[in-house]
Amino acid sequence: MTTVVLIPGLLSDDIVWQPVADALSADFAIHKADLRQGTSIDGMARDLLGATDGPLIAVGHSMGGRIAMEMAHQAPERIAGLVLANTGHHPRREGEDAKRQAMIDLGHESMEKLADTWLPPMVDPARVSDETVMGALRAMVLRADADMHERQMRALLGRPDASAYLGEIRCPVLLIAASQDGWSPIAQHEEIAAAVHDSEIAIIEDAGHFAPVERPDEVVAAISTWIARFR
Repeated sequence: MTTVVLIPGLLSDDIVWQPVADALSADFAIHKADLRQGTSIDGMARDLLGATDGPLIAVGHSMGGRIAMEMAHQAPERIAGLVLANTGHHPRREGEDAKRQAMIDLGHESMEKLADTWLPPMVDPARVSDETVMGALRAMVLRADADMHERQMRALLGRPDASAYLGEIRCPVLLIAASQDGWSPIAQHEEIAAAVHDSEIAIIEDAGHFAPVERPDEVVAAISTWIARFR
């Protein structure tokens, strides 16, 4: 049986992909990635490959998408398909170090302050006042700690340049972008789609960077339709 590996992003855990796990568990084995101790993108990809057997469909959100792409780079023979949601492929950008260091410092000062600063720009502006969505995301951040946040931030700073190997990815790829995602805009996903050999894009309306949490039904529908070919 093909295993679906569900990979969350920065400061994230199982709640991001739980609706997808529920929808797919009848047809696929499900492996939920635990990234709490990870220190590098390539290392987390290697660990997930080592923790699973047989063919995989790697489903990644944000940082998790980068890990999924790296899994396909390291073991293309294992990866049957990729789902990349709200993610990117560029190497570290000029000025990024200072911005991420400021957030690392804020996390060590107070995870509550980090959650209150980081989360609002990560969702559709219309959802910032949604107590259900924001409460779930804030609780998720507070289940993490400042050391884990720093490890993941430094992993992102040292990330591989996925754009250098996207053309080598031969498996089918579903890209999930969101209309209100200012962090990973639609155009970024279109660049990835153009670089790989077999791609589709699903655009989730009225959602930001946390589309799988903001609009779970729409994200589940997009993945379920695309993944039917692997059943």
